[in-house]
Parts: sequence; structure tokens; C-alpha cells
Amino acid sequence: MGYQPIQNYGVIGNMRTVALVSTCGSIDWLCFPHFDSPSVFGALLDQEKGGRFSICPVENNVVYKQLYWPDTNVLITRFLSEGGVGEVEDFMPAGIVGAPEWHDQIVRRVSVARGVVEFELVCDPAFDYGRVTPNVVITPTGAVFEGPDLSLALTTRCPLRVTPHGVTSRIVLKEGDTAIFVLRRTTCVLGCGIPPSTEESRGLFEATVQFWRHWLARCTYRGRWREIVNRSALVLKLLTFEPTGAIVAAPTCSLPEELGGVRNWDYRYTWIRDAAFTVYALLRIGFTQEAGAFIDWLGARAREATDGDQPLQILYGIDGRRAVPESVLAHLSGYRGSIPVRIGNGASKQLQLDIYGELMDSIYLFNKYGEPISSDLWSHLRRLLDWVCANWQREDEGIWETRGGRRHFVYSKLMCWVALDRGLRLAEKRSFPAPRARWLAERDAIYEEILRSGWSDTRQSFVQSYGSDRLDASNLIMPLVFFLSPTDPKMLRMLDVIRRSPREGGLLSGGLVYRYDPQRAEDGLTGREGTFNMCTFWLVEALTRAGRSDRARLEEARLLFERMLGYASHVGLYAEQTGPTGDALGNFPQAFTHLALISAAYNLDRALDEAR
Repeated sequence: MGYQPIQNYGVIGNMRTVALVSTCGSIDWLCFPHFDSPSVFGALLDQEKGGRFSICPVENNVVYKQLYWPDTNVLITRFLSEGGVGEVEDFMPAGIVGAPEWHDQIVRRVSVARGVVEFELVCDPAFDYGRVTPNVVITPTGAVFEGPDLSLALTTRCPLRVTPHGVTSRIVLKEGDTAIFVLRRTTCVLGCGIPPSTEESRGLFEATVQFWRHWLARCTYRGRWREIVNRSALVLKLLTFEPTGAIVAAPTCSLPEELGGVRNWDYRYTWIRDAAFTVYALLRIGFTQEAGAFIDWLGARAREATDGDQPLQILYGIDGRRAVPESVLAHLSGYRGSIPVRIGNGASKQLQLDIYGELMDSIYLFNKYGEPISSDLWSHLRRLLDWVCANWQREDEGIWETRGGRRHFVYSKLMCWVALDRGLRLAEKRSFPAPRARWLAERDAIYEEILRSGWSDTRQSFVQSYGSDRLDASNLIMPLVFFLSPTDPKMLRMLDVIRRSPREGGLLSGGLVYRYDPQRAEDGLTGREGTFNMCTFWLVEALTRAGRSDRARLEEARLLFERMLGYASHVGLYAEQTGPTGDALGNFPQAFTHLALISAAYNLDRALDEAR
């Protein structure tokens, strides 16, 4: 079938894992049973060895369409051919009360709306990232794929035939016909089980649709761009690991930031850095329960933090584990030849001081807009803030997890300022005991150092690190965290510089923002990367806030936002980056991008209302 563009996928899930379904009807990525489990379908990273589960018409001249059932995460892939119109409804059952046996299953309902269509099914699981070929056993109701640590059942009433890699089938459906395929975990004793009837599968479909619609009905956002904000909220819910409340950065690993390049990372974990952005976005649109669950997860990490060189890691497993060692899957060829294929993430051992600011900002926001935090949690936060006071002057690897050595990154210092500022605000608001004089003195010292060492008179902008002349889009966060006024002369000059093209020394290219100078990154890696979608939304927010006193900037913010919406996929999803040809790059879909979209939409919509 060939490699599909990254943006040619929709996602389905059950708040434990996610499957990527291409517009051609192929599940090319599924880690099972959890986000960070080994893949069972991994054609996304190796067309030959990765494994897939495809259902598509036999005809060659087919037009492919894909859409979501309105206000849900139920995916419809439609095939328009000369013989007729076929569809595959893909979903993982959710909201099935009193029926836990339907959890962790994928239901694929194949039907024909017009004419007659012949479909070919290919189910070739490749367990453990393609390192294990399962034993295939055909049964009267499907097939069982047996591996040493996992067995899957494909249950159906359609006849299956064994192939060297799995099973296949050809089915001819006419208008009104339906064929049902269910993929689930099993054991040798359970086998395939009984396939659901058409009525039962319809009931699963309707229950899942109702679950997603009832959940989305809690969204309080009623402004402009409501549809794309709703889709972003649905994506974030899919990326939530329900048992712990953690949210993965993305459900994929090693999708490249440059085709054929080495910037390939595993994002199937939870970053402390995402905390403030997650909690802010969820609270702004009414999802306090999800924000609270993530705060509970963060609180557990704060309680586990030990004194020493680095109390918190920058990222954790979705179950809270600290060990996420990075390794290379040398047997996989990578997406379109992009190697190495990495699992795990070595950045977990880096020192990144900014995470303490994001942690404190998220807890401060939840205490203000959600529920008051406990005295027990405060005691652990106080210990972390004391550590920040003693360590903020250290060099670190920074927000972008560079592998070119430690430096005094301006963003890291900024978020240390945020950590102490939010700690002081919380202590004052809740009358918590705290060494206020020390925290205040260190907070003010950070402020003065950033203005003295983080600003370049030559560039007329805040720069990436002390002594550098390179720009960094992360500094756009300054007015968002109330470090500087959005109309401070330094902020306005930095906005002017960043909005220049890279050829003119800026970061803006065709309405999209690079995270730092693409020509002089000095991040310890070879190759280049695309524009960073999250940073484009940050520029929209910075212009929005500055635009409250300048209508021209507000209109520019709206134009940038609208242009950025045009780079969403056909079903409203974003990867981490956008490449030079407009294609998606990096892991997909990325939570950070959708969080930034929600925040930008919320604040831009409010500013436009105020201006009107």
C-alpha cells in the first residue's frame, strides 16, 4: 500500500490506547493494550515487517474519504468506486455499562451504501514491534494470533484464509449488507468467542456515539471555531490514560521531524511540561474532572520527588514509572526510511529546570479554578520550591531537550521565576506557611537576570540562552505567564523580530513559526526540521494580548490563526510540526499542539468580542 502521509490518518481509542487508521482503511499503528505497550500493528514504521489490519475495496480506481461521526471519536472511512460506495466504521467501544468484556476491543463495521463492492481484508499482526510473528489458528468464528506474551482474536462470521503473515479474506457486499470484525485480547481457552450480530454491533456503535456526545456536551466553549476546538478536546480525551489521569504527548513513536533524518523520538509518555498547558486548556473549556485527574497524577509525582540533583524527571511512564530507557529498533526501516527507530526516551534523564514552573502554574490554576489543594501536597511543593531557589542558576538542556550540551536557557530561567511567583501567590491566597522572604528575593533575582542577560541589544529581542544571539519562540510565553506586559516595549520589539522571515533573521515562514533558528540550531543533532505548530499558536496568543491596545495586531493574530487552521488534517488533527511542503511531520496527533490551539482560540475569541 505504500507509506501514507502522516496527516492521512484518523485516530480511534478507548483512553488506554489509540489506533491510527489511514484513509485507505488500514490500521497501521496500534500499541496494545496501552499507549506505551509494544506495537502489534506497526506498518507506519516499516511497511514490510510492522504489520497492519486493512479493509479496502479490491477495485483500483477508488476515491477515499474519511470523517468523524459528528461530535465523536468514531471514524468513518468511505470508498467511492465505480461499483458502489462502501464504508468502514472504526471505533473502540466506550460507555458500555455493565459489559467490561467490550473494553480494549476494536470494532470494524463494513457496509455498502450503494451498489456492490468487493472488499479485501488483510490482518497481519506483528507483535513486539515486529520482532514476534504470532502463531495463527483458524476457528469457526475467526482467527487467533498467539504470541508468548499476548494473544489476539479476530472474531467474524466471514471465512478467513491463512497467509504467511496472518489472515486474509475477500467479501462481496451489496447495498444494505454489513460485515463485522472485532479484534480483542484473548487466551487459548477463550479462543475467538461469538461474533456480535448486526443488532449487537449497532448497539455498540450507538452506545459509543452517545458516550462521546455526552462527554463533549460538558464543553463550555461557545465561541468562534467551535468545531475545531471540540475536535481538539476529543483528541485530548483520547490521549488520556484513564486509569491514572496522565495524558501522553502523542500516541506514536519515531515519526520523523525530517524525512530521512535522525530526529525521531518516542512521545508515548507524559511530560511534566505539558501540565500547565493541559490544565489551563481543560479548565477554560469546562473539563474540570479531566484537569483534576491530571493534577492528581502530578501530585503523586511531587510526593515521590526526592531531594538531590534532580527531584523530578521531565517525563514519566503513563503509570508514573521513572524508567523509560531509550533504545533503537534496528530491524525496522523507519517511516519512509527515517532511522533510527527509537523507543523510550533518553531525555528523561536530562536536567530541565522549566518543569518546576509548569508544575506550579498548573497547580496554581487548578487551585484557583478547580478545587483547593491539600496541605499535604503543599508540603511537598514547598520542598520543591526550596530546591528551585538553590538550583535555578544551573545550566540545563532546556525546553527543546537539545543534545548539544547544557546552557543558561532563557525559557528555563523564566519558568523558574514562574515557579516561585506561583508559590508566593498560593502561599498568600491560602495562607500556607512558606519562607516568603527567600522565595521573593530569588524570584526578583531571576527577573533582573533575565532582563540583563537574556536580552540582546543587537537582536532587539530576548534570545535562546545567555550570550547567544539566536531567537527562540519559547520566549513568546512571557506575557502569557505575566512575566512582562504584552505591550512592554521589549515584548513588542521581540514580536517584530520573530515575525520576520528566517532570511531576515526571524522565525516566521509563510505564517508558520520555527521554534528556533533553523539555520543555526546548535542543538547537537544533524539535519533540519519543520515549523513548530505549537509555536505558531503561541505567536497568535502573544499578538492577541498585544492587540488589545492595537487593532492591527489583533487582526494579524486572527489571520495567523485562520491560516494555521488550514494546516489541520482532513479530520482536524495536527502533528508536532509542518514540513516545507505543508505535510505533517513528527509524532501524530500531538497533544501540545491541540492544547495550544484551544488556548489561542479561547483568548483570541474573547479579544475579538471585546474589540467589537
